[in-house]
Amino acid sequence: MKILIAEDDKVLAEVLKEEFKDEGFAVTMAENGKEAMNALKSKANRPDLMLLDLLMPVMDGFAVLKEISEDQISNLKDIPVIVLSNLGQDEEIKRAFQLGASDYFVKSQHPVAEVVEKVKTFLEKPKDVSYKEELPSEVKRSSVKESVDETTAEEEEEAPIKKEIVKEKAPEKVRKLKVKLED
Repeated sequence: MKILIAEDDKVLAEVLKEEFKDEGFAVTMAENGKEAMNALKSKANRPDLMLLDLLMPVMDGFAVLKEISEDQISNLKDIPVIVLSNLGQDEEIKRAFQLGASDYFVKSQHPVAEVVEKVKTFLEKPKDVSYKEELPSEVKRSSVKESVDETTAEEEEEAPIKKEIVKEKAPEKVRKLKVKLED
């Protein structure tokens, strides 16, 4: 199975890449939305699923979702897109789903292993199953904290930054990756 990871944070991108490779996925990387769109349109390496950050340079994730939803030629709408972002407000989540996201994870609330399991679940579904039909129509956020509204400012301040989460969940890989990045 092929997965496209559109993420501009190099450390997180490398950890995700290694985790998915360890699970047997072929992984393509994109550091911005424009690279992601080029990878999606590639007939030779068309991914079965995309993990998409929303805050990226050149072209953000919302613009990527919009372009996918407006595509009439390449059937890009058939590729499930799971958003993996630091943005966690209801408004942002709702917008992502309105633009066609299949699921949504707030980085600080979900370990890498959970993201990997969710991707496996999506890819195990039969092709004729509609992902979006399974999501609640009001605010479709099956993987997002039950109610973002209930998240207090104190909880948000206490939430560790994504690099700390990655270090906690995959310490050996992060150390190895840091050495690679420093070289």
